[in-house]
Amino acid sequence: MGWSLGYLKPREPELLGGLFMSAGRALHLANSFESKCKYLLRIGNLVEAFEADPVLALQDAITTLPADKMLGPTLRDLGNRLSHARSWDIDVLDKAREARNFIAHEGANVGDICYADARRILAQVSRLRDAVTDLAQGDNIVSLWVFGTDEPREPAPTHLIDAYPEMVDKWVFGHFGELLDAGELPEQGATSWAEQGSAAPDGQA
Repeated sequence: MGWSLGYLKPREPELLGGLFMSAGRALHLANSFESKCKYLLRIGNLVEAFEADPVLALQDAITTLPADKMLGPTLRDLGNRLSHARSWDIDVLDKAREARNFIAHEGANVGDICYADARRILAQVSRLRDAVTDLAQGDNIVSLWVFGTDEPREPAPTHLIDAYPEMVDKWVFGHFGELLDAGELPEQGATSWAEQGSAAPDGQA
């Protein structure tokens, strides 16, 4: 069918609702990650402008800032500008960039929703979860850099840093309950949240 929606009802509306909730939350995190990267680069460009001309007015410095770039060039510039950026950090950030691209372009793609069965949907959820894991690792690094920029005298919140990947996973995929960690995909016709021992997605109970 050429249209994305039609008169046929989806085979697995509850699983689709779970996937779409996860994809939406993942997209929020991906957008936030990209915004933080651009913010750090703008701050770096402002610092360079003031170092080159210490009497430059703030408004004049802002007008000289280059236009925002795509995420890939932004991350490369950050790596070149931040002396505390380790090669390991850059590798993690590049994986986060690839994860961001997957989330933005393919995160909820299961083809025609009327014919998407449980295995196809949960396979897509698994791929999305892998991408969110990579995104959370990169976002953790960038968030720490933003914190250090905004609160240079405050100690890093190590408890939050350590807990962040698990917090992200629970927020994005927690409504699936144990279904994603069961190790086996459900049988056809037995995919309701109750039958799989899982709570309903938020707002779908």
